[in-house]
Amino acid sequence: MLDDNLAQYFWVCWVGAALSYVSASPGWMGPWLLYQIVSEPPKQWVFQNHLALFQLFGRETQSVLCLWNFTQLAAPPTRHLLQPSHPFPSYFPDVSRCHLHHSRRSLDNSFLAMAVKVSHWHNYLRVILSREDQRMEHFQRAENILLTVLEEVNAIDPRFLVDYSRNLEAFEFALCSSEDEVTVEVPLWLNGDDLLMKEGSGHWSQSGRGTSRHYPVSDFCYLGVPKEGAGLENWTSKDVFSTADSAECSGYIVPGKVLRLLRELIVAAIVHCKHQFLIQPGDLSAERLKEESMQLPLLVSSGWKIIQFNLIPVVKRTQANLKLSSSRWRERGFPEGSLSRVTQGVDFIPATYHHWRYSTNRPVVRLLHIMGTMEGHRLDSLRLLDQVNSEDWREEGKKRGLSFKHLEMVLLWATELFPSPEDWEELEGSIYRLLVILLCSLATKNLPHFLRPEENLFQEEDLDLTTLYHKVEGFASTPQRFLKFHFTPMGHNNLQQKDMGIQALLQLPAKNSSYWDTAFFDVLLSKFQVYRIQDKQRLSAMSNTLLKAKKAVHDQS
Repeated sequence: MLDDNLAQYFWVCWVGAALSYVSASPGWMGPWLLYQIVSEPPKQWVFQNHLALFQLFGRETQSVLCLWNFTQLAAPPTRHLLQPSHPFPSYFPDVSRCHLHHSRRSLDNSFLAMAVKVSHWHNYLRVILSREDQRMEHFQRAENILLTVLEEVNAIDPRFLVDYSRNLEAFEFALCSSEDEVTVEVPLWLNGDDLLMKEGSGHWSQSGRGTSRHYPVSDFCYLGVPKEGAGLENWTSKDVFSTADSAECSGYIVPGKVLRLLRELIVAAIVHCKHQFLIQPGDLSAERLKEESMQLPLLVSSGWKIIQFNLIPVVKRTQANLKLSSSRWRERGFPEGSLSRVTQGVDFIPATYHHWRYSTNRPVVRLLHIMGTMEGHRLDSLRLLDQVNSEDWREEGKKRGLSFKHLEMVLLWATELFPSPEDWEELEGSIYRLLVILLCSLATKNLPHFLRPEENLFQEEDLDLTTLYHKVEGFASTPQRFLKFHFTPMGHNNLQQKDMGIQALLQLPAKNSSYWDTAFFDVLLSKFQVYRIQDKQRLSAMSNTLLKAKKAVHDQS
């Protein structure tokens, strides 16, 4: 029996060929071939999504409509697939009263106007969403293999725990369709609240190996073991500990040593699991463990694709809160108390060989999870731009470019800067709220971290921000050109992009931080003609900001 993925692939190829045949074949032969294919489809998924698929893949709309009309009129075996919850009948009236003697042209013309109502944005999103269940299956298969190895690590050295609560990691992996990497925390068996935290200085932060990039030095710290500390004896051995001459502590837990020990344990666990046939040949590759970095990458096969799990040892302190700048306690756009809830407890992960640092990964994903419970198209906008980024904004065949983490941060800022539910009612308008913030960040070469605004996520990144800006601006100007999936490299046409006077405006936040506000981004939305807010106060603030911005641009020129 064919694998489901392979069956889907052949099904798409067959129907694609049939569509091409319909456009070239006169009379009854083309519709007859379509009927033979759709009457007993091997996979309901493709049939239920065929309209979106073929519009996105560039097939002729008339041929697609012909397929829809014909299967409704002449294929009773497939009628059970069209349940009331099916998305497409809302765009098409009941055609059961039509007669088969109507010509193909009359059928196509009757539905052509209604097909225009089907948004390209929604079709593109529909295909992305159809993949999420499959990605979750891949994640679960690979996760089972990883947990087998981590359980053996724990059996060899109980100081490294197995965290079975992977809901947030699975949630983020399903959201991100363009990347197959997952950050996995390996908790250490100790009470982080019993450790002494000593902040690192600028001099210390540059010492050691594998220094983390673009993290504030103030985030770096030592984690010391108190001289009178009880229950920490297991963490004073040479394999993870370094003694120190201090009145308060006997020494420090060294993250570089912890990483080295965990790397050795993982290799030993993989060897044991293979000997005991707990994992199969080809399930897992430890080749990248040789790399010197602050995380341990394991390549795990899900049966169809390879998922990279980046293992990071973590020390948890439950009685502390993540250190935030004062401006981050403005909770516009989020349910009340969200920021305080997600920042309860602190995770420390390796920053350099000698230093730990605060981790913001879990609070960020928890905020995304909260946004998933809110009405509107926030997460849909993230899904769609992530796919466009993968298809069109990255360099061909390379991973260089914007990452999913960058787009996550843009969404968090958009949620705060556009707090009204009205901002997120329409998919197109929601996407442009992310686009204006992304364009501004690229133009000013500064994407501030949502929880730590003093941290620039573009700093020291190997990114061509000027080229990226032009790609994103091209998409914002003519999105319909990009809302297709590409099976072959897409040619980059030198289309003349609309200026609309936004390039000078986008530079203003770099010179005056007061422009990083809702009114300024409302001005940018109006430039793209997607501003439909009726709130009088916001309209007035936007008008005032526009006058102020025009004056500032005029003074600079």
